[in-house]
Amino acid sequence: MKFGHKQLYIDGKLCDAADGKTFDVICPGDESIVATIAWAGRADTERALVSAQKGFENWSALPQATRLEWMDKLRTKILERRDHLRHAISHEMGKVWAGTDEDLTSITDSLKYYADEIRKRGDVEIEDREGTHKHRIVSQPLGVAVAFLAYNFPLLNLGFKLGPALAAGCSIIIKPSEFSPLSAYIIGELCHEIGFPAGVVTVLCGDVQEVGIPLCESKIPRLITMIGSTETAQALIRQSSATSLKRFSMECGGNAPFVVLEDADLEAAISLGAGLKTGNSGQICVAPNRFLVHESVIDEFTEGMRQKFAATKLGFGEAEQPDMGPLTNRGSVDKVNGIVQQARAQGAKLVFGGKALDRAGYYYEPTILRLDDAHAPVLQREIFGPVAIIVPFATRGEALAIANDTDGGLASYVFTTNPDAMAFFADKLEFGEVQINGVKYDIYLPHGGIKNSGFGVDCSELALDDYLIRKRVSRAISQGV
Repeated sequence: MKFGHKQLYIDGKLCDAADGKTFDVICPGDESIVATIAWAGRADTERALVSAQKGFENWSALPQATRLEWMDKLRTKILERRDHLRHAISHEMGKVWAGTDEDLTSITDSLKYYADEIRKRGDVEIEDREGTHKHRIVSQPLGVAVAFLAYNFPLLNLGFKLGPALAAGCSIIIKPSEFSPLSAYIIGELCHEIGFPAGVVTVLCGDVQEVGIPLCESKIPRLITMIGSTETAQALIRQSSATSLKRFSMECGGNAPFVVLEDADLEAAISLGAGLKTGNSGQICVAPNRFLVHESVIDEFTEGMRQKFAATKLGFGEAEQPDMGPLTNRGSVDKVNGIVQQARAQGAKLVFGGKALDRAGYYYEPTILRLDDAHAPVLQREIFGPVAIIVPFATRGEALAIANDTDGGLASYVFTTNPDAMAFFADKLEFGEVQINGVKYDIYLPHGGIKNSGFGVDCSELALDDYLIRKRVSRAISQGV
């Protein structure tokens, strides 16, 4: 499927880059060119910033009800183009067809959820202890937000930022990953089709020097938000702090432990563990990296994972009907293979997989490694691919120490039927999320990390706080008024 040429969306208009540059979108499934996008330069970035500021001033001045009507119009248009967007995601990411629905549903759910949530917000009254004043806390839109998005979930990541920004009354500049920009550009087209107020939503992609750094260094944005790696977050913060103080919300990578105790439901643990590693080809920030399994059940668990991986069919497109697609780019294949080779050099035993497929596309076999050294340096790396490293432990305390031995702190998983063990790990795991005996994500559940996995919140009503200013208004009481 070919999607043709896609334009930037700036100031309510579709346009090519000022210098005429374009960029090819490559399908990871077969390495074919499926689209070209306008590739923004510095002049486009400056124009986007100015229009976003003007867009914010106009958007924030509209009645809330009017803003929410526009959000619903956009949601309706997205649903009308549902299959087109899902095909775009499939071709820019190589995702299996079923996996594209999560992306699409996430952005439409976000637009509806935050429209509903912002209606619940109101002024907060504070009682004056001396009875001399009346006080209230009011919420107002923060300003222009800039969102840098990871490639793994093109519309899910976009939706996590777009919904709360628009509901709060902010304008937003969306900078998608160059590896999966197609569906974001189509969202720009849909905004143009419905006549969305100019400057409120902007979509552009380009080089770091021409787009990324100017967006950060500008004094116009009030919020820099990101989904990506810790290293990228650090760079964005450095670049953004040179000229003005800004607010930051960063969802960074993780190094999730997957703890399986001796009394766990192994069938459930194996099924969920394998699914988290093959789903989206393991390119999920909350996917487990380190499978910490009690020594009494590690052989059974490993064999169960091996069987799941062996039954996984790799491929792309409706004709092949695969269980797992490719990685997103050649660099990802090289990185994942490098981690596998590093683990083997550090004493890991290859149980299954361990190589790229000899075919067009960026495929890597689902892979299992058994590593007995819980302090091996490779365990400090985020894999972001379909590789499970299985490590034994003997005691609950040992499992906790291994799990917490990381700078990452996003997601963690525990499987046990023992209530005391559940309480122990829930209290002591140093991660923003602790999931026990299952996996659950939804737009109403807060998602965020600690330590080097970032700060701020995606999803839930808490995400609105990133886009709102709190202002105290105090009025002296005089003459009985």
